[in-house]
Amino acid sequence: MEAKPRERTFIMVKPDGVQRGLIGPIITRFENRGFKMVALKLMSPKKDMLLEHYEDLKDRPFFSELVTYMHSGPVVPMVWEGEDVVKISRQMLGATNPADSKPGTIRGDFSIDISRNVIHGSDSVEAADKEISIWFAEQEIVNWRSIDEDWIYE
Repeated sequence: MEAKPRERTFIMVKPDGVQRGLIGPIITRFENRGFKMVALKLMSPKKDMLLEHYEDLKDRPFFSELVTYMHSGPVVPMVWEGEDVVKISRQMLGATNPADSKPGTIRGDFSIDISRNVIHGSDSVEAADKEISIWFAEQEIVNWRSIDEDWIYE
């Protein structure tokens, strides 16, 4: 039985998170929260994907270093689905600067340096839609109904 799609967000474990073996613990946090994974892959991103993904930061002084870093190793892009998933995911990630992230957030628990902050998450529904379309073809996103959905949502 296919599920009615809920709000979606784009989450990506960055090269430092992959290298440090944090994929599983990060996925577990999203699953434990009650969100449903609808797409995931391990990949080495192409530079043109990164340029498109970070296009809004192209005028920032750190842009070149960011693209080089994100191109330095494999990443794990994912699509998660759920009510208010964009807003709640941003709270789960913590502040962009790990020094400002509270304990219990992903960045607060797993990172120290702003340029190695483990994870990316969409900051709006519109950004999520754009980012999902960069990283995933429509047929890579699985529409399915979780057996525990009735226990998570009213």
